[in-house]
Amino acid sequence: MHNNNYHNYPFQQFDFIAAIGTKHELIGTSTKDAFEQIENFKALHSNQYCFGYFGYDLKNDTEVLGSALPDHVGFHEFYFFIPEHILICKNGELEIISNESELIYQTISQQESVTYSTYTQIKFQHRTSKEKYLADVNDLQQHIRNGTIYEINYCQEFFAEQVEINPLQVFKKLNEKNGGSFSAFFKQKNLFAICGSPERFISKQSGKIISQPIKGTIKRSNDLAEDENFKTELLNNEKERAENVMIVDLVRNDLAKSATTGTVEVPDLFGIYSFKTVHQMISTITAEVKKNISAVEIIKNAFPMGSMTGAPKYTAMQLIEEYEKIKRGLYSGSIGYFAPNGDFDFNVVIRTLLYNSTKKYLSYSTGSAITLDAEAEKEYEECLLKAKALFDLFA
Repeated sequence: MHNNNYHNYPFQQFDFIAAIGTKHELIGTSTKDAFEQIENFKALHSNQYCFGYFGYDLKNDTEVLGSALPDHVGFHEFYFFIPEHILICKNGELEIISNESELIYQTISQQESVTYSTYTQIKFQHRTSKEKYLADVNDLQQHIRNGTIYEINYCQEFFAEQVEINPLQVFKKLNEKNGGSFSAFFKQKNLFAICGSPERFISKQSGKIISQPIKGTIKRSNDLAEDENFKTELLNNEKERAENVMIVDLVRNDLAKSATTGTVEVPDLFGIYSFKTVHQMISTITAEVKKNISAVEIIKNAFPMGSMTGAPKYTAMQLIEEYEKIKRGLYSGSIGYFAPNGDFDFNVVIRTLLYNSTKKYLSYSTGSAITLDAEAEKEYEECLLKAKALFDLFA
């Protein structure tokens, strides 16, 4: 998992952290009592690093909700493991936590750079036609007019069948072209997540909880003056600011459940951060952790993240189940780790390719926030803009 400060994110802790091998694992086959299972697994292996992911459908363990949509990729509902080896790189220095640290260091030192071969282009299919997408956005806006919701993150899938890829090669290319501060590479048998996420879901650091939702996107330009104009345009865009502040309010409420009263703050509202292909509007919300609350409970209180659901969250999740075409699975879930000292850091699984090497099925989902002021055509274009960076890996 990358956690670098290339984009000047606050609260970054290292360049990257890697977990290799499995001493113990917890495979989540159901959303029932999921957070309790994770809590018990962590307690059984206390004072150790614990890595893994929360799938989006753990929403069913936080609210009275269900999931009946088809799942084409096949990730587990959640998965956590205690690794055999951990590598932490900070400020260019490498720390190895392992019973075989000397052997690992020698292996890394002797490693030659790998040259990957190229392979044929991959053409992604659209799960949802443009006409259907536009109609769905109009329907969702009618829900907003009726007062059912204020905002919803509506997503669509692009997919390719019967394709063979080298997941590590693709991850390397993704980071070179569009690496985000919370990118991650995850492999569990035949399942791969190739993640270039720019977004932090939630982190706990020294008694402080941090969440940094993204709402607001605009393209970049190679012309410096035009690129600066795009940043200014994004900052002053009333629609994007309205989207962002709605989610900030939602996240403030989520963090308040785990916070000491009166400590929820927004130190950075409407921050503009630049990535290789887009500028994004990112706000930072912090709070002091109240006593006697576990790390898993803090995450459960905020899950799933507001930036990928909507407001009010519960109703938005009901409509997501009604209008989207596939089960989100790991997409818009969260990958990260729990540290031995009680801290943790988890991303938002976006800008992510999900690959099942047995089925040879490759999936990429993307979405945008639908508000009353949204223009369906522009929302569709935003989805394609976000998808382009992933599609270009196979062009």
